[in-house]
Amino acid sequence: MLPLAQTKAKKWLLNLKQNSKEIFTKSLLFVATLISILTTFGILFVLLFEAMLFFSRESVSYFFTGKIWSPDGAFGADGGIFGALPLFSGTFYITAIAMLVAIPVGIFSAIYLSEYASNRAKNILKPVLEILAGIPTIVYGVFAALIVSPMIVDAAAKFGVSASYESALGAGFVMGVMITPIIASMCDDALSSVPKSLEFGSLALGMTRSETILFVTIPTAMPGIIAACLLGVSRALGETMIVVMAASLRANLSLNPLEDMTTVTVKIVEALTGDKEFDSSLTLSAFGLGLTLFVVTLLINLVSVKISNDFHKRYKISNL
Repeated sequence: MLPLAQTKAKKWLLNLKQNSKEIFTKSLLFVATLISILTTFGILFVLLFEAMLFFSRESVSYFFTGKIWSPDGAFGADGGIFGALPLFSGTFYITAIAMLVAIPVGIFSAIYLSEYASNRAKNILKPVLEILAGIPTIVYGVFAALIVSPMIVDAAAKFGVSASYESALGAGFVMGVMITPIIASMCDDALSSVPKSLEFGSLALGMTRSETILFVTIPTAMPGIIAACLLGVSRALGETMIVVMAASLRANLSLNPLEDMTTVTVKIVEALTGDKEFDSSLTLSAFGLGLTLFVVTLLINLVSVKISNDFHKRYKISNL
C-alpha cells in the first residue's frame, strides 16, 4: 500500500506543478494582452480629450470641408484657418497611387511564388522580396527624392508637361514599392491555404493551370487577398517620411499627380515639433487630425479582420 500511496502523491505533485506552469503562462499572456488593450484605449483617450479641446475652438464642419489649411493665420487676420480637406485629399490620393503600384505587383508576385515557382526559387525569391519590408523609410525617401522624382520630371518634360520635383506621383510610387512585400507575403499565404483538392478537381475536369488559378484558386483566396490589400492601405495612410522627402509640406488640393501635396501624418509631425505652445490651436490640430486618421485606420482594420474571419470560415467549410 505504501508504494501505491507514494505513486499517487508523485502524480499529484506532478499535476500540481504542471497546473502551476499552465496558470503562470495564461496569466502572463493575459497581462500582455491587457497591456496592449490598455495602451490602445490610452491613445484613444488622449486623442479624444485633446481633439475635443481643438474642436471647441475651431469649426468642425470647416475642418472637414474647408479648402485652406493655414494654421499660422497667413490668410486670415483672426488667427489660423484649419480646413483639412487638402490634407485628407493628399493622403488618400497618394495612398491610391501607392496601391495602384503595390496591389498588382504584390498579387502577381504572390501568384508566381505560390503556383509557379519551384521550392528552390521560392526559398530564394521570397526572402529577397521581404527584404524590402525591412528597409527604413528614410532610405525610401532618399531614393524617391534623388532617383524617382528627377526621372518623373525628365519623362514629363519629354511630353511637354511641367512636373514638380516634389510630386504625389513620386511619393506614391515609392510608397507602393515599400508596401509590395506586405501584400505579396499575405497573398502568398492566402493562395497557399487554398485546398489542393479544389485545384486537382479543376485540373481533372479539363481546365488548364492558368484557368484553374484564375477561376478557382484566386476566387477561393479572394477574402485573404482583400484583407492583405486593406492592411496595405492602412500602412500607406500612416507613412510620413517618404511624403516629407518626395511630396513636400504644402497643403495643396489638386488632382494633378505631378504637383506637390502633403498628407495628414506630415502635418501632425509639423504641428507637434518646434517651440509652439502646447495649448495653441495649431498644436491641438494635430490631435484632431490624429483622431480622424485613427478612426479611418480602425475602420479599415475592422473590415480586414471581418474578411479574414470569413476566409477562415470558408477554409474550414471547404475541408469538411
